[in-house]
Amino acid sequence: MRTSIHLRRSPRRSLELWALITAFLTGLAMLPLATAGVAGGSGAPPGDRGTGWVNSTVDNMTLEEKVGQLFMTYAYGDTADTQRAADVAANRRAHGVDNAAQLIDKYKLGGVIYFAWSNNVNNTAQIAGLSNGVQRASLDATDTPALISTDQEGGVVFRVPATELPGNMALGAGRSTQDAHTAAVIGGRELKAVGVNWNFAPVADVNVNPANPVIGVRSFSEDPQLTADLTGAQVRGYQEAGIAAAAKHFPGHGDTAVDSHTGLPVIDHTREEWEAIDKPPFQAAIDQGIKAIMTAHIVVPSLDPSGDPATLSKPIMTGVLRQEMGYNGVVITDSLGMAGVREKYGDARVPVLALKAGVDMLLMPPDIDLAYNSVLDAVRSGELTEERIDISVKRILRLKWDLGLVQDPYADAAQAQQITRSPAHLAQAQALTDRTTTLVKNDADVLPLARAGQKVLVTGWGVSPTQTVADKMEARGASTSVYETGERPTQARIDEAVTRAQTSDVTVVLTNRAWMAANSGQQSLVRQLHATGKPVVVVAVRDAYDIAHFEEVPTYVATYSYSAVSLESAVRVLYGEIEPQGRLPVTIPSATDPGTTLYPFGHGLGSWGR
Repeated sequence: MRTSIHLRRSPRRSLELWALITAFLTGLAMLPLATAGVAGGSGAPPGDRGTGWVNSTVDNMTLEEKVGQLFMTYAYGDTADTQRAADVAANRRAHGVDNAAQLIDKYKLGGVIYFAWSNNVNNTAQIAGLSNGVQRASLDATDTPALISTDQEGGVVFRVPATELPGNMALGAGRSTQDAHTAAVIGGRELKAVGVNWNFAPVADVNVNPANPVIGVRSFSEDPQLTADLTGAQVRGYQEAGIAAAAKHFPGHGDTAVDSHTGLPVIDHTREEWEAIDKPPFQAAIDQGIKAIMTAHIVVPSLDPSGDPATLSKPIMTGVLRQEMGYNGVVITDSLGMAGVREKYGDARVPVLALKAGVDMLLMPPDIDLAYNSVLDAVRSGELTEERIDISVKRILRLKWDLGLVQDPYADAAQAQQITRSPAHLAQAQALTDRTTTLVKNDADVLPLARAGQKVLVTGWGVSPTQTVADKMEARGASTSVYETGERPTQARIDEAVTRAQTSDVTVVLTNRAWMAANSGQQSLVRQLHATGKPVVVVAVRDAYDIAHFEEVPTYVATYSYSAVSLESAVRVLYGEIEPQGRLPVTIPSATDPGTTLYPFGHGLGSWGR
């Protein structure tokens, strides 16, 4: 029989009580040490990290409530209590409830994750309101605030409308730990302003495989030390901004040609290779006090020969991550809806096996009801002990405490609108990005372009990117036309682009992962534009590896992203307004002979190659 006060029935009083306690302790911390006996630190004794609140909360939870804290998933809707028909219908199909508030109440969730496709992230005021609704629902259902997450990596992975920031590989090209830190501080502040308290970033994978279909520019570099340095800088930045960072995807997703969303990658690194390549960025994150690490659905036989994906591997999650690397924070899975974690075991077994491996939080199971009840059944059958569940719940609650959510879980919508996309943040983001654009090749001295009077065709990938580049060039005096050809241009579209190029003074063609076999039409487009004899400038707006498939093109710029801020930097370079400062953070090998290097790590032309 429980003898402690049961706070479950009065969530408002629960937080009010703890607010009074923390205020009291904070007051004590301001007294001389000889009198108070405690010092600073979130209103708790040094090193305490809310232990009293954590233990009391766990003691007053039912098993069902504890298990609910282990789960984080999505809900459709721009408010927590949405009644919008389309959102309600989508939630019923996915979860059997109408909205986020009902989902949290039914399963006592530890948190939620935001996406654009789930209608969560439309504008600053709306997101702040949604976050506050989620927090009210969580307090009503569980007496605890909610963890609210998203994937705001920068560059090509950007969920919340906010200041556009350079992604990891762009920062790798810039080589500056200070810039990486600044980007994370800006991004972290803006997320916190709208109530997002956990960013699933930075990506700590070392992209040593040019054919990697899922990481690529999401990685800082192929160089382990550079990746470690920038990972550590971003961890500091996000957490100084008051949100949790999550290094991903442990134990390292950088050397694979398989996407774990659709298959189960196998990383064949020896233990020594893993120690030298994959481990350093995660160790750097741990050394910087990172609050969370996300797992990868990959097989690493040198770390666990069983064939189990790392997410479900006790030798990796407990043996390597916790025991060898000394990590004791929250471990969260990548989405449990991904094929990589579902291939070997069924959806009912995956959550149980992940917990047995040492994971704390289970992200986006394909069937929340099945997953939740599978964990409950495993505890009731004795396969999992309640003590094991308590360990993870305490880590999760401690994270909530560390983020200040117990004291104040709410966003201020008015303040959020002042912080998000503030003039200062926008200016800083542009300056950061200006230091990342890489001029790989300028053999024909086409750059810098003439500032006025040129007829310019902007073609290639992306309706918005091609138009954005054209508009920016038009503003600088060019006479531009746009002909977007798509990701996989047909010969008819290539022919039309070539016809238009023949009547233009210069053609700017954007490529996006032209190196992929499926996108070989982009390779043909570039080659045939070059064959016109007219000046052609290729701008790779994602992976820098594209040039390996059209080596003959004399002018090539890499931006690592198609965001507006990256395209602005590219146009500034094209017109000589800024010097290209970025250096390749990866090696570009020959497409026909991968053992031959076309452009080495660190290559980059300044002053337009002159």
